[in-house]
Amino acid sequence: MVLSKMKNMMKAPKRRNLIAFTQPDSKISEQYRSIWANLKYIKRGAGSHRILITSPSMNQGKSTTAANLAVTMSLQKERVLLIDGNLRSPSLHYIFKLPNTRGLTDILNGAMTFEETIYPSKIGKLDILTSGSVLENPVELIESEQMDSLLKMAESQYDMIIMDSPSILDITETKLLANKCDGVIIVVKNSKTNTEAALTARIALERVNANIVGLVINS
Repeated sequence: MVLSKMKNMMKAPKRRNLIAFTQPDSKISEQYRSIWANLKYIKRGAGSHRILITSPSMNQGKSTTAANLAVTMSLQKERVLLIDGNLRSPSLHYIFKLPNTRGLTDILNGAMTFEETIYPSKIGKLDILTSGSVLENPVELIESEQMDSLLKMAESQYDMIIMDSPSILDITETKLLANKCDGVIIVVKNSKTNTEAALTARIALERVNANIVGLVINS
């Protein structure tokens, strides 16, 4: 299912990429609301939902998509937690202009609690969990019981959990994160090459039994 085709999302610098908040009446914001509506239909009858955002490779717009989707959901009165699960090359703290001195890795390492690491976004009911310290090999932390416990605790406090992740064809732990989520959205730029890469990404996710719920195409 193609959830949406975005126009000109890649032209804006990161500090201006929260279009769902700064330009709520724009066509792009309406497209994000359409994605939210589709996900809400998928989620119908269930409790809290974990959605992973990934892409075949870097620079496809997945972090921007994750941020704007989380903003859109929060403005629809959903309690949303946005997690930066890209522990090698995080970017959500740049988009939301937040420090990254504490975050997901600090919880998983046992250095800080969930409550100590959460940043209120001041946008609707959206909270942010940044990545924390950048790691070269975060696979063990992603596979840990602490990660499972964190997600279960977050489910008790939020309606939706959106997780940004590394690109699926580049980084191993994205497949691990996909198995911990209820659904995966693939984000690609609109070109023949990236369409082929999206098919490869789909196959990689299907091999680990990930539930692919949609595709977002950035122009």
